[in-house]
Order: sequence, then structure tokens, then C-alpha cells
Amino acid sequence: MSAPPRRRTQGLYHPSFEHDSCGIGFIANINGLKTNQVLSDALTMLENMEHRGGKGSSPKTGDGAGVLIQLPHDFFVEESSRLGFALPAFGKYGVGMVFFPRNKKVMSACRELLRKNIKELGFELLGYRVVPVDHSVPGPGAAEVEPVIEQVFVKAKDDSLEADAFERKLFVLRNYTSHVITRDIKGSNQEFYIPSFSARTIIYKGQLRTEQLRQYFDDLQDPRIKTALALVHSRFSTNTFPNWKLAQPFRFIAHNGEINTIRGNVNKMKSKEALFKSTLFTDEELKMLLPITNPEGSDSANLDALVEML
Repeated sequence: MSAPPRRRTQGLYHPSFEHDSCGIGFIANINGLKTNQVLSDALTMLENMEHRGGKGSSPKTGDGAGVLIQLPHDFFVEESSRLGFALPAFGKYGVGMVFFPRNKKVMSACRELLRKNIKELGFELLGYRVVPVDHSVPGPGAAEVEPVIEQVFVKAKDDSLEADAFERKLFVLRNYTSHVITRDIKGSNQEFYIPSFSARTIIYKGQLRTEQLRQYFDDLQDPRIKTALALVHSRFSTNTFPNWKLAQPFRFIAHNGEINTIRGNVNKMKSKEALFKSTLFTDEELKMLLPITNPEGSDSANLDALVEML
């Protein structure tokens, strides 16, 4: 029997780069020009990394896939107008991509607590948008735990709040709301999750195979969505089970590999939280942000949480 052919160096490819783990891709227009083609090319790149992703006993059930893009302002202006609310100028509002639990009673409780925190932290709730999806796309394992996905739009009551200061406020709102819901709302079972909450970027992701991402989210098929950059990820689960919220990209990173010191890292981070000081967050806001890491999260999720905090 003949030996399998050796992989040869070709173009930018070299056999030494070959590893068995998640797939990551990034595309950007270096002039900052936002086009739908950037998104389309990124999704095509993702679809060609199916061999990098894991799947369950059903071939239709993937470990996870996702894309991070710039906030499509013109698209959201049109969509919000259709839904009966107006958006301010780009950079003056934030969009949260929210995974709600499917139980209607629990979902209602989560929504109410989110509304309360939006008000208490100095934001104005502009409106919600149900994210249009094709429920027939996810495989059986993923469909059983499919969340209700909505986008929430907020603006700061303090009109002078912008750029990094605005992002920090959204960061506090997201973390604090997630902590309180997990702690106080019975039956949420870690199912409430906010993939992104930003005035700059948004994440579309799920427990999907790479070719399912574009099929699942109608938005990703809409030519009105334009971006100058896109980060994609195909997940191969290792030390955590597949989960809608553990699909990547996360808010700052897409991570390829496995960190075997995860428990030690999380414990060490916990011990350091008591020493946190900041000129950018008030003492009360720092308390709202804690804990930064989560033992229930994956190694990549916890790494992303720390990178975001820093």
C-alpha cells in the first residue's frame, strides 16, 4: 500500500502550520471601507473551515460558529424605523445581542431586570428587535437548547458620554445584568447570555456548523449589512461541552487552542479581584463588574473576559 501524499508548501501555506483545533479567520478593508462583500467573504472563509469544527452524533449539530462585525448603522436605522423607534447618530447608541431563556416566565423576568438595570445605570431603552432566524437550521442537539435571540437598543441619558467612556458603561451594564440574573432569577440556568453589547461591534453566533451560520441568521444574508472587518470562528470543543453561548468569536478574541491551566487561572483571578483599582471605573462599578471570570465558562471565554477588562 502506498504512503499518503505529503502536503507541500504552496503560496502562504506551509505544512508546519497544520494543527488540529478550532478555525479562525479575519478579513478587513485596510482603508476602512464598509461593504457587504467583506461580510460575504468572511462567511465563505468560515464555510471553508468546516474541517476545523466539531459536530455531535447528528451531522447537523455543530460545536459552534460565529462572526464579529462592525455595527451596521444604516441597516439598524432602517430596521428601528420600521419597528417604531429612532436611533441617534452612530456611536451614540449601543446594541446588545441577547440570548434569552425559552421559558416565557423566566424570559419575562430577565427582560424586566434588564429594563431596570438600563434605567438605573443611566441609559434610556430605545427598543427591541427580534432577530430573524431559520429555526429549521440547527441540528437536533442544538435545537433543543436554542435561545430566543433579540437585540436591545439603548442610549446614554448623558449626551456627553461617548467613545471609550460609553463602551465602559455598556460593559458595566452587560456584566452586572448577567451576574444579577444568574444569581436572582430562578430557572435562568445560565441560559441568559449577552454575546455582545457595544456601540462599535456586534456578534452573530450559535451552536451551529460553519455553513449553518449564514443560513440561520437572516441578517447575514441581507445586502444592507456592511462592515470593514469581520472575525470568524469554527469551534472544536475540547474541555467544555458545546453550548450556544460558548460559540466564538467572543467580544475581543477568537481563540484557537486549549489552556490546560484553566482552573488555576480562574482561581488566581478570583484572588486578585479584591485588589482591583481603577481611575476609569467608580468603586461601585468595579463591584458590579465582579466576578470577571466564570468557572462555568470555557478557557477561551475566561481569557476573553480578562482581556476585555484590561
